[in-house]
Amino acid sequence: MNYRAIRAIYLFEMARTWRTLLQSIVSPVVSTSLYFVVFGAAIGSRISEVEGVSYGTFIVPGLIMLSVLTQSIANASFGIYFPKFAGTIYEILSAPISYFEIVLGYVGAAATKSIILGLIILATAGLFVPLHILHPVWMLTFLVLTAVTFSLFGFIIGIWADGFEKLQMIPMLVVTPLTFLGGSFYSINMLPPAWHTVALLNPVVYLISGFRWSFYEIADVSPSISIGMTLAFLVICLAIIWWIFRTGYRLKN
Repeated sequence: MNYRAIRAIYLFEMARTWRTLLQSIVSPVVSTSLYFVVFGAAIGSRISEVEGVSYGTFIVPGLIMLSVLTQSIANASFGIYFPKFAGTIYEILSAPISYFEIVLGYVGAAATKSIILGLIILATAGLFVPLHILHPVWMLTFLVLTAVTFSLFGFIIGIWADGFEKLQMIPMLVVTPLTFLGGSFYSINMLPPAWHTVALLNPVVYLISGFRWSFYEIADVSPSISIGMTLAFLVICLAIIWWIFRTGYRLKN
């Protein structure tokens, strides 16, 4: 294992975060704080509780997941896309470092940034609403698994994209809508039966449900199913990345 190479990629990607601190950390935290203000004032006054939890407290896990998902994809996709765009990807591919170590460096940095952001948003949420984390170990498990899984997904997008517009297409047109429709701001049990069935086809529902369960022991689906779905998506992403490096898809041509 070439730890020096992994460390070099990891530290380079983390340094980019500190250089763009306003965009990487401050902006997502401010945006999430606005969600608390807007949704807490506009909807919280009409919906006092959801399954025994105050509405402002209920939406905290969903808002954290919303930020972690989007930032994991954005950090990982741009991290690998920019070396392709600048042509420096060939220096990395020709260096004495394995494909696994390349992925570990880029995805590890993207996941770390997303986890830090999620914890900052969690601390910020405590300024607006009272928080109770009943299962902190499971909360961290879901947070880390989600950050790693969607960082891998972002890594795939970064390799697939051949332009900045494609880099934003899937996160904006697919991931963000699925997150908003995945129970971030409501329980899918509040939906009519037909729409409840449709909502269960949304993979983000399982992530948010499991993460919310770790806070309040309330969930739209079983926590074991949530963790299983997350692990399944993780394995799929790993398989796709293995295939990409095996074939050289959009890396060697």
